[in-house]
Amino acid sequence: MTALHALSPLDGRYEKETSPLRDFFSEFAYLRSRARLELDFLTALSKIGICPPPGISLDTFTDEDARRIQEYEKTTRHDVKAIEYFLRERLPANLYPYIHIGLTSEDVNNLAQALALRNSRDQALLPALDNLLASLRDFAKRYRALPMLARTHGQPAVPTTLGKEIAVYLARLLKCREEIASHKFEAKLTGAVGNFNALRAAFPNIDWTAFSRDFIHSLGLEPNLLTTQILPNDNWLRYFQSIQLTNALLIGYAQDVWRYVSDGWLRQKVVEGEVGSSTMPQKVNPIDFENAEGNLGLANALLAHYTQKLAASRLQRDLSDSTVRRTFGVALGHTLLAWNNLTRGMSRVEADEEKIKAELQAHWEVVSEGAQTILRAAGRSDAYEALKSQTRGRLMDSTSYRVWVEALDVDEEMRGRLMSLSPESYIGLAVELTDEVIREAEVEG
Repeated sequence: MTALHALSPLDGRYEKETSPLRDFFSEFAYLRSRARLELDFLTALSKIGICPPPGISLDTFTDEDARRIQEYEKTTRHDVKAIEYFLRERLPANLYPYIHIGLTSEDVNNLAQALALRNSRDQALLPALDNLLASLRDFAKRYRALPMLARTHGQPAVPTTLGKEIAVYLARLLKCREEIASHKFEAKLTGAVGNFNALRAAFPNIDWTAFSRDFIHSLGLEPNLLTTQILPNDNWLRYFQSIQLTNALLIGYAQDVWRYVSDGWLRQKVVEGEVGSSTMPQKVNPIDFENAEGNLGLANALLAHYTQKLAASRLQRDLSDSTVRRTFGVALGHTLLAWNNLTRGMSRVEADEEKIKAELQAHWEVVSEGAQTILRAAGRSDAYEALKSQTRGRLMDSTSYRVWVEALDVDEEMRGRLMSLSPESYIGLAVELTDEVIREAEVEG
């Protein structure tokens, strides 16, 4: 199959972007991981004297090996049993009785998927997120002191800086990044209904809870010893919720940047040979941000379904959760694609400083908050009402603002303070607050 014939765009149109996840969530990767875990289990059993060591490894696992397992599965209609039969081809006959002994399929499946979640996070997702955060950090740093008209309820509001607006998102995303990076993935090895029934019956003198704990720790995972046939998915769902929140924040970010581009406050770099429209030759579309927004929504639809679906399983378990868990790579694939698109999009936008300045200068009424607050601090109880009558629903330029100040019955010191206000200077602590976030991001980076 080529990318042209792939059913999913993740394996077709976007194959290059999402291919890093194949090594964790493809069918090949799932088969390889479980086959290796079965051998790891035999090795662990050999260390407590139950069986001889397997004497082989699957450091090299080929497409032919995976196809061989699938051939067995055509008969068994059970992929884990097919792996057991495949391993019999590789192991001496005296080890046959011990392959998968005392385990249930979910013991192997959940371990493989926990490893896939952890390793994909460390090797694919976190590097992509760090690249995105670095692009926001650098953009915020570049425009930390560029005054910009803010908006509340979509209307002109008191000024901010472009860097500060980006820094707000950066600060929120840094918290998400910490949650994602620090998450410890749980797994279980507790038998068919979670009580070690078979292992306890066959080998009553072994401390199976200690064995389970040690085996799972050896894989770098956290053991959960209180389970049914399946691992309760709560721990994995908390991880997915951290990613879901990250994606939700980034949807807002993509929409805001799209608006800045639409208003002309951000310019997109023109790349030779690219086309923005099949009929309008002048267009440079914000396609990276639009693509990101769509893929973030798709990812979050699946991540939300995981929370709804995987928090419950009928009695001990049912296979509807198994088929859903096979889509983890899809949700994370749309996530990875979106994060990469946002990073690329940020590399292709820059501020139109003249346009931003002109927009700010057209709205002197936005300094009315500062003017009325200065007057109120001096004891003028009518300050708010006086500014409201001059500015509500009206545009004010520098001339009309200064005429208003000149007409006030205030002393010269107060008049000077009011005259010193301007849309460009009335930015409060925006620069200092932005610098603080940038320092935090640089430490994290």
